[in-house]
Amino acid sequence: MSHYFTKNNNLKSDEYIINILFKEKKYSFYVDYGVFSKKGLDFGTRSLLESLDIEKINGNVLDFGCGYGPIGIIVSDNSNAQIDMLDINDRAIKLTKKNIELNRVKNINAFESDIFENVNKKYNFIITNPPIRVGKEILYKILFGAKEYLEKNGELWLVINKNQGAKSLLNDLSKEYNVEVVNKKKSFYIIRAINN
Repeated sequence: MSHYFTKNNNLKSDEYIINILFKEKKYSFYVDYGVFSKKGLDFGTRSLLESLDIEKINGNVLDFGCGYGPIGIIVSDNSNAQIDMLDINDRAIKLTKKNIELNRVKNINAFESDIFENVNKKYNFIITNPPIRVGKEILYKILFGAKEYLEKNGELWLVINKNQGAKSLLNDLSKEYNVEVVNKKKSFYIIRAINN
């Protein structure tokens, strides 16, 4: 599983297109080995997208750990936001750039970055299905590091499975953010953390 959030140029490649239906709109995505959820939109990401008041999202938005790009592309298509998308995985970024063109979305930019290394601005929203398997230390660097890249009252949205430490994460996030569980679907928590 580590190849989803690392660089690995030795993976075999077999690109193909999947179709995703969201709010009665069809989206198509190139996927490949070495990117998360290549068989379709995973339940956690779908739950996160469905929990967003997506049409009201505006300003600058960062899709952190974008994979092949479903969050940023769907938000872009349903809002007037300016979207940046990043991933450490260069294959993910290549796929995302192809998927931006494939879905004909505008006001969107994708780039490679190790955590926030190549980020140079602040955002109104940071949206992520974070790579839980990187371990707590790196996960916390992502989620608490996001504070530095959020505008005042900017919102960090994330999804986490209850069985992967959602309750302790909520407790820890509440020390730095105003935290709310927006939704619970099956064992997934959709969390909004506001930069106060």
